[in-house]
Formats: sequence, structure tokens, C-alpha cells
Amino acid sequence: MDIYGIAVQIVVLVFSVIVHEVSHGFAAYKLGDPTAKREGRLTLNPLPHIDPFMSILMPVFLIFTHAGFIIGGAKPVPINPLYFSHHRRDIMLTSLAGPGSNLLLGLVCALLLKVISVVPAAQLPAVEMLLSYGLLINVGLAVFNLIPIPPLDGSKVLAFFLPARMEEAYYRIEPFGIFIIMALMFTGMFNYIFPPIFHFVMNLFSMLQ
Repeated sequence: MDIYGIAVQIVVLVFSVIVHEVSHGFAAYKLGDPTAKREGRLTLNPLPHIDPFMSILMPVFLIFTHAGFIIGGAKPVPINPLYFSHHRRDIMLTSLAGPGSNLLLGLVCALLLKVISVVPAAQLPAVEMLLSYGLLINVGLAVFNLIPIPPLDGSKVLAFFLPARMEEAYYRIEPFGIFIIMALMFTGMFNYIFPPIFHFVMNLFSMLQ
């Protein structure tokens, strides 16, 4: 892959993770939590959101090592659940907003790819590359973040359906979550979780193309 393709992937990834985090903050704000808004995080300006490791170094490493997938993140938007009137439900809804925004971006990219496929004047390689990466990366981010391992968003969704006593025990593994994810990746177990769901969603979106 040339340097231009790598640059496009990184730009798309950074934009997508920023939208992801802003969506968390906006959902929390609509549910009564002003923390993200007060701290200036409800903005698409990348500067307040960039995390040097998760937003740049990790995706670059995955690209250059031909890992077969690309993930990354931004600084988590601050959320204060004490503002929520329906604590567990609102935490779940706030968590779903991030992956939901990525699925929406992926859907938009799939629809635009369909449009340009029937409009010759719009069939520019740069545009097709941008939209293709937009589709792949956003679906990947959504699926990855919905894996129910704390602190990923999927854990908040699963916790909503657990009895209170099980929820407390479940969250105790959160400090080890990143190590569990890394162990799944390095042992190859991740390939039994991520790709099947990713390809299922991609196949659904491909019906629009």
C-alpha cells in the first residue's frame, strides 16, 4: 500500500473515532449529563480528542504490520452517570451512541458508493478509496466496540441485561479488559469473534451497493 492510501486510512479512522466519541457525549448531554459539553468535547475539532497512541501509533502499527484489521480510538469523552435519571438504561443508550454513529457513517458510505457506481462523472479513484475505507473502518469500529468485554461499549449493553449482583462482578474485570482483548488477538481467538460479525454487517451493507 502506498503512503497516500495509508494517509487516507488514518484520516478516515481519526474522523470516525472522533464522531464516535462526540456521539457518546451528545447522547449523554441529551440524557441530562452536561459534562462533555462543559469540557468542550462536543466538537469535531480533532485537537481535544486525539490520543497519540490510540489515534495514531496503534493504527499506523497495524497498517504497517499488515494485521488484516485496523482499530484505534480517541480520548474517551467524560460521562457522569450521576446526572442520569434512569441510570442503567441511560448508560446503555450513551454507550450505544458511539457504535451507532459508526454504523450510520458506514451506511452513508455504502449508499454513496452505490450512487457513484451509476454516475460516471463521480467515479473518481480518490472518492471511491475514501468511501471504501469509510465503509470498512466504520463497520470495523462499530463491531469491535460492541464486543462485550469491559471497557468496550458492548459491555455496557450486556450489563443492562444482567442482574445487579452479576453486573458488579462483571465490571470487576474491566482493569484487565485490554489484556483480555490483546490475548484474544495474539492467540488467534479474536478471529472467531470479530471477522464473522464484521462480514455479516458488510454483507448487509453490500446489498445496498
